[in-house]
Amino acid sequence: MTLTAPVHRPKADAATMATGPGTGTEPVSASETSATRPDSRSARTRDADGLAVASFVLGLVGLLVMNILLGPAAIVMAVIALVRSTSRRGRAFLGLALGIADLVVLACLVTGNGVAAWNFGG
Repeated sequence: MTLTAPVHRPKADAATMATGPGTGTEPVSASETSATRPDSRSARTRDADGLAVASFVLGLVGLLVMNILLGPAAIVMAVIALVRSTSRRGRAFLGLALGIADLVVLACLVTGNGVAAWNFGG
């Protein structure tokens, strides 16, 4: 019993060959659509969406703890997500803004207390 159906690939002629024989790559035919091949664009967009969400979360958590590490990490992840043209641009911009806010909070803590630590007591 087989769990997968065999895939029928049409024969490729000289006009549809992407590369020469023996190169290890498969010929690309005109009848093949993006639905039959895995789309690397969707995987790249999915990775960029994950980076946008991660930058937002790191920027948000960085406002409370470890802003010296989480702020720059949120900024870098947001910029990478925007360069990779994420579909969650708003989340990436929020992550970028929160990462910058983390660094502003860190600067305020250092100038106010002289150390990079929260001080709730009097």
